[in-house]
Amino acid sequence: MTQDAAAGQAPDPALVAAFDAAVAADERVEPRDWMPEEYRATLVRQMAQHAHSEIIGMQPEANWITRAPSLRRKAILMAKVQDEAGHGLYLYSAAETLGTSRDELLDKLHSGRQKYSSIFNYPTLTWADVGAIGWLVDGAAITNQVPICRCSYGPYARAMVRICKEESFHQRQGFELLMALSQGTEAQHAMAQDAVDRWWWPSLMMFGPPDDESAHSAQSMAWKIKRHSNDELRQRFVDIAVPQAEALGLTLPDPDLRWNEERGHHDFGPIDWTEFWEVIKGNGPCNEQRIGQRRRAHEEGAWVREAAAEYARKHGGVKA
Repeated sequence: MTQDAAAGQAPDPALVAAFDAAVAADERVEPRDWMPEEYRATLVRQMAQHAHSEIIGMQPEANWITRAPSLRRKAILMAKVQDEAGHGLYLYSAAETLGTSRDELLDKLHSGRQKYSSIFNYPTLTWADVGAIGWLVDGAAITNQVPICRCSYGPYARAMVRICKEESFHQRQGFELLMALSQGTEAQHAMAQDAVDRWWWPSLMMFGPPDDESAHSAQSMAWKIKRHSNDELRQRFVDIAVPQAEALGLTLPDPDLRWNEERGHHDFGPIDWTEFWEVIKGNGPCNEQRIGQRRRAHEEGAWVREAAAEYARKHGGVKA
């Protein structure tokens, strides 16, 4: 919390003007710089949701580690899931530069006071889902996250540079997995198509509600936390995915999907926002399962955290 907010005072106009000028000039805001309390709170909310999504997002694919069809596929999937844990670490660390703590953020996740991406509340029913998540879900994440590498807040932007490089590996492994299935037997091709059918629309929902229904986008863009609107990013993703689907020999499940010469973009059908909001509210297929597993893992791992803190206290002079 900023000093002005803590004291219940209106911020100094000179500080506000200097902050606005720095953001307008594309200068990076760093942890020790003055910032409006609303800016700090917006960053904490966004980074926390992103970090929570990374660690919750480990669950759907980890479900297939023991059932991967080959040692090579298992090694690739294990590396990917491990990356997601690392991404969560980077993001929690970046959020802590704003005066919050990892314990506080995790407590809010476990109590339902903070959200994670709704895409992870869908089940992974077949091995092809691992490929669909890599190609579509991670592809959507890259489209959404690459602009954040130019975010106005320095620690967030720098964390995203490494995260986006690793997400590119995740997207390519998903594409390659689907290509192998698509070019395999008739049953394998059908399994790949079924996975794409189920993951396409939730992937489009990942960019958030339409611009006219998004509560935070306009201010986040004004502060250059975000660089593009939800609808702009969604359109960019569709335009990227269509030729990739053609290369895979798979069909995107949208009868309204077609190239619009006048717009220079693909038109696509209406998104079921009722489903989106129901999942957000906790009524998705796997909401209870995902957060329940996260709570159990946190509770069962308490002894590891306590042991690490005690070791640090004894050997590094750090208070537990």
